[in-house]
Amino acid sequence: MDLFQAMNVYVKVVETGSLTAAAQTCEMSTTMVGNHLRALEQRLGVSLLKRTTRRQALTEFGAAYYQRCLEVLGLVADSERLAEQTQNEPSGTLRITAPLTFGSERLAPALSEFTRQYPQLKLDLVLTNQRLDLLENGFDAAIRLGSPESSNLIARPLIDYTLTLCAAPAYLDRCGVPQSPQDLTQHNCLTFAYLAGDEWRSAQKQWRFAGPAGEDIDVPVSGSMLINSSAGIYQAARAGMGITMLPDALVEKDLLDGQLVKLLPDYRLPRRPLNLIYAQDRYRLPKLRCFVAFALQAWGKP
Repeated sequence: MDLFQAMNVYVKVVETGSLTAAAQTCEMSTTMVGNHLRALEQRLGVSLLKRTTRRQALTEFGAAYYQRCLEVLGLVADSERLAEQTQNEPSGTLRITAPLTFGSERLAPALSEFTRQYPQLKLDLVLTNQRLDLLENGFDAAIRLGSPESSNLIARPLIDYTLTLCAAPAYLDRCGVPQSPQDLTQHNCLTFAYLAGDEWRSAQKQWRFAGPAGEDIDVPVSGSMLINSSAGIYQAARAGMGITMLPDALVEKDLLDGQLVKLLPDYRLPRRPLNLIYAQDRYRLPKLRCFVAFALQAWGKP
C-alpha cells in the first residue's frame, strides 16, 4: 500500500462525501477507492468511517485522523515544492576553466554581475592556457581558445578572440613607426611562446596579416624576448621594449589613454575561435544552464 496515496484518497472521501465522488476526483474506480480505505484501516487497526447503505459518517478517530492527514499531506506538498525550488535555483559550486588573459580581463569582471544575479552560487575559477579535461578535473564548463576537438562535449561558439599590433610611444619615438608588415623585419618584435602542439606555435617566428585586398602576408619576425605570458609581453611593451601582438581584451584601455599605439590599422590580424564547452548531461543542472545563458549573452556570436 502507498500510504500517502491512501491518505490522499481518504481525504477526498471525507471531502466529497462518498466513495463514488472520491473515485471521480482521484480518477480511479470506486473499487480501488474502497481498497485504499480498507488497507488504511487494516494498517491503523481502527475504523475510519461508519458506513450504511445510504450514508457514511466519520468515526471519532476518523475525524481526528482526517485532520492529521491534512497536516501530513500539506507537509509533503511543501517538501515537494521546496525540492522543485532547489532544482530550479542555481546553487552549489560552479567550477570553470578559461584561458589566462580572457579569464582575467573578461570573465572574472563579468562574474561579479553573475554572482549578484545568483547569490547562492560559489565559483571555482581555474585560469590556464592548458586544455584541462573537464570530466577528470571536475569542471562544469570551459572557455577554450582554438577549434574545438572532436568529442562528445557541447561546443557553443563565442565571439572570436582578436589581437592588436601595438607598441608604446617611447619605442616608436626611438625606432620609428612601421608603415607596412614588411617593415616589422627591422623592428624588435616581442613574441609569445605557445605550448607544444598549439596550432599557433608557428606564430612565434612569423606573423600573418590580411592585406587591404584580403591577401595573406607572412612576415618573419625576431626580437629580444620570447615569453609564455601575455601579461609579461604586455608589461614589456608598455615599458617601450618593442612591438607585439596582444589580445584586445588586454590593451583596450591602454589604446584609449595612449599608453600603447595601434599599428598597421589597415591590416587585419589573425583571430582565434573561442568556444564555451560543457558536457550535455550536466546541462540539466541549474547552475550550468544559468552560466551558459549568461556567457552567451555576454560573448555569444550575433
